[in-house]
Parts: sequence; C-alpha cells; structure tokens
Amino acid sequence: MDSSDMQPMEDFPEDAPLRAQVEKLLHTGLRTEVEPRAYDPEMQQSVLARLQNVPAEEVAKRVGIAGFTLHPYAAEGIEEACETCMYFLSHRQFCALPELQLPVKPDWSCRLWRI
Repeated sequence: MDSSDMQPMEDFPEDAPLRAQVEKLLHTGLRTEVEPRAYDPEMQQSVLARLQNVPAEEVAKRVGIAGFTLHPYAAEGIEEACETCMYFLSHRQFCALPELQLPVKPDWSCRLWRI
C-alpha cells in the first residue's frame, strides 16, 4: 500500500469513528435491506423518503434502509461497489448522497448505487 492509499483517511480523520461504527454494525450482523435494489425512480424515491425521515445520529437505521453490504453487490454481470458509484468521493472515501452522507469503504455497496 503506498502513501496515496492512506491519503483520504489522513485528510479526514473525523470520518474514521463513524466509518468504524458502520463497519462494526455490518460485521456484527446488522440486517440491511439489500434488496430490492433501487433501480427504478419509484423505488429510489421510496428509499430516499424513508432516509429523509431518519435522524443522522440513527446510523444503524440509515445503514439498514440503504442496504449496505461489506462487499460489492453483483447484478447482471455488473459489480456494484461504492468506489464505482457516482456519489462516492474517492479522495475522502465518502458517500455524498445527500440522504446518506456517510464515510464508506470502496468495496462496500448499497442499494442506491448509481453509475
């Protein structure tokens, strides 16, 4: 691993505790709504509306509704990982979707993934 791989964590140390909290929730068996995926506009709006009603501090509930996984989701030959999502800020390892705004890891995934 070279120093550029570590740059995001060093630039945004305030993200580390929340990223670790999310990772721990997922590792310890938090049940998330991985499916159905939010591919169509109606499902997207449904998931986003639910997320808008959950306070930012209710991390487990937000992660559950978003359907996070610790690994990419594979569908129809496409691997859906945070690092390939349009909302992923690679320099920060962060999901910039307004309804989520969470530090993530590149190989995680959620059902709101977008190209």
